[in-house]
Amino acid sequence: MRVLLIEDDELIAHGILAGLRAHGLTVDAVATAARAEAALSTVGWDVIILDLGLPDEDGMSLLQRLRAGGMTLPVLILTARDAVEHRVAGLRAGADDYLLKPFDLSELVARLHALLRRAAGRSVDLIEHGALRLDPASGEVSLHGSAVVLSRRELALLAALLQARGRILSPEQLKDSLYDFSEEIESNALNVHIHHLRRKLGADVIETIRGVGYRFSLDKA
Repeated sequence: MRVLLIEDDELIAHGILAGLRAHGLTVDAVATAARAEAALSTVGWDVIILDLGLPDEDGMSLLQRLRAGGMTLPVLILTARDAVEHRVAGLRAGADDYLLKPFDLSELVARLHALLRRAAGRSVDLIEHGALRLDPASGEVSLHGSAVVLSRRELALLAALLQARGRILSPEQLKDSLYDFSEEIESNALNVHIHHLRRKLGADVIETIRGVGYRFSLDKA
């Protein structure tokens, strides 16, 4: 899951970044509305965490403008504004969820997974594909009933491919799912992760579409 955190409090942002990355999420943070809009034009995000008290624009007006422009990404408002009218206004402006500060990290993670699950049209976290089962929230993977241990990158790669439902994903799209802006990516890193997944799940589960990208095979696993 690729998360864009829009939060101007450096201490809070640092804590959220560390916590979400520890849960296997790929996260980047920006501190202003302007930088948020610039970030949204660069890579494919899965969900947005939005603070309302931004220095250059109120987060509520940013959200309204993004929705008016056609942005459909799930948005979770994370704010200290606890009045009922604030929560109602946030939901009416286009937010999909609203969480108050202070918050529990495990609840934030659970809400993010719920948003992504609903956006994908699933009623439960579990993703099943033949004999393969993946729980994105817990990171547990099994094949034919036996547990499969994956690294954080392998897990993120598998989740991206499964959630694509057979669509071809380019190398750039897959890298977006695995790495945040602060990380340097070695030229063969994606190929290494794909190799490891094939070794653990089966040589044919990931198809290479030459010159285009990769997809999870609908006939395997």
